[in-house]
This record gives sequence, structure tokens and C-alpha cells, in this order.
Amino acid sequence: MSNTTGIPVIYSDEVREALHEGAAVVALESNVITHGLPYPDNAATARKVEDAVRAGGAVPATICVEGGAIKVGMTDEDIERFAALPGIPKVSSRDLPVVLAQGGPGATTVASSVVAAEIAGIPWFSSAGIGGVHRGAQETFDISSDLVQFTRSKVAVVCAGAKMILDLGLTLEYLETQCVPVVAYRSDDFPAFYCRTSGHRAPHRLDDEDLIARAVEAHWALGNHSSFLVTTPVREEDAIDSGEVDAAIREAVAEAARDGVSGQAITKYLMRAVDAATDGRSAKANMAVLASCAEAAGRLAAAHALHLAELKGA
Repeated sequence: MSNTTGIPVIYSDEVREALHEGAAVVALESNVITHGLPYPDNAATARKVEDAVRAGGAVPATICVEGGAIKVGMTDEDIERFAALPGIPKVSSRDLPVVLAQGGPGATTVASSVVAAEIAGIPWFSSAGIGGVHRGAQETFDISSDLVQFTRSKVAVVCAGAKMILDLGLTLEYLETQCVPVVAYRSDDFPAFYCRTSGHRAPHRLDDEDLIARAVEAHWALGNHSSFLVTTPVREEDAIDSGEVDAAIREAVAEAARDGVSGQAITKYLMRAVDAATDGRSAKANMAVLASCAEAAGRLAAAHALHLAELKGA
């Protein structure tokens, strides 16, 4: 397959065939492999996420960068190699041109994955959680590149909202200001990663996959070249109480201020605090979120592919 950007794209046979036939495909980030769990659990998790996409009715396309090209659809050998090899850098959208020019390997984040997905002709992407506006951003201007990239990439993003260590109210405000649609799938609230609710209502709720497919197409038909965000909460049996997490974060924020922790260090500081407060349950919940989002993305991508086929046949 070809694209008009001039960026080399290497497709796996399965993904190439699916796109050629108009079947549903869901893009996935490879950062989960290289910067998540230790080996071999990271490789096993990546395969479970791909299996969840298949269970939803779509073909998974895990994306990475290697040899000066974007690889769309990592093979089992690719996943195993990325999982076992230490030091593979995390590549966001701003890093992508440099890493491509250098020819080295790179693991894609949310931001770079949506860039790659659009180039590859894949309209759906799944992630456990997106970045957002950080607490205290009024002073630090710390806003995730994910949000900025959503204003530029024509991809539907399925996720479980964003982590509660962020300012989720301001995150929703930013998305509203940038005219990025936010739809909660079978839920009233904007979720907070492994918490089913952030305490904020979602702008819209849709329970039907076909309606979401139609809304996505309508967004792009209106001339928007931006993402469409669909949130889906983690299953109740896998969720962690949002009040418990918020209490841990509030305490950790106060301790960080007392200890002089600031800037980029604050994120890891707060994440460790949540992990400690939940006695490691957050790690298990993290894996559950990855799978539940991937399965939902598979269903939504399948409904969208069917909708496009109906439009062509009309």
C-alpha cells in the first residue's frame, strides 16, 4: 500500500490484507511493550491486547518505528524483540521525524501512534488512557502532546479517559476549546483510567456502535481534520474506587510540595503514591483497562467498517 506523505510504511501481511478488503483495523501503541511491565510480562500483555481487539471483531495493528520506517502491525518476533531489548526510546510525535531520520528503533506513544495511524490509513486507535492537562498547568503550562495531536490527526481514539493524577476538568475544557468531540460509550461519566468515573460528566453518551460510527463520519464530513474521542470505562470488577485514588493523590501532592518535587518528576512521584496506596492493585487494573479498551475499539471499528461499506453500496 502507498501513502502520499513520502514516509516509508511497512505493513504486516494481515494488516495490509485487512485494509485492502475494507475490514476493521485498530492501531495500538508499542510504548506499552517497552515502557510497561518487565520482560516477559510485557510481551504477554501486548499479545493479550491484540487478542482483545480480535475478540471485538477487528485486526490489531501494533505500531513501532524501525529502520527509518513506520511498521504497522508488529509480528510476534517484533513484539518479542522489542519486549526483550532494553533501551528502546519512547517516541512521541515531536520525536518521530528525528528517529525516522536516524533509522533506529522507537516505541510509539499515543501522540505518535495517531500520526502513524492516519498515514497508514487506519481510522481507529486504542489506548488505556490518554495524556491531559497536568495539575498546576496554570503555572507550568504542562499539557500532554496527546491533546495537541488530537487537534491535528484524523483518527478515532478509544480510551478509558485519563489518569486522576491529571486535572481532568481542565483536560475536558481543553478538548472542548479545540472542538474535539468526546463521547462516552455506554456510560454517563468521563472515566479516569482504572477508575470508572472522574467525577465529570461526559459531553455526550452513545450506547450504539452504529451511532458512534455515524457520528465519527459526520465529524470528518463537516470538514474537521481532528480526532474523535470515545471513552469506555473499565469493568466494575476490575475498577479501583476513585475516592481511594483521589485521597492518595491529594496526600502525595502535599508531600511532593513539602519535599520540593516538581516538574516532570511529579508524575512518577504521584504514580508511585497511587501504586503504594492500592497495594499493587493498580498494576492489575492497568492491564484490565488495556484489554477492555481494545475490545471496545474492535467492536467500534467493526461497526465503522460496516457503515463505510453501506455508504459505498448506497
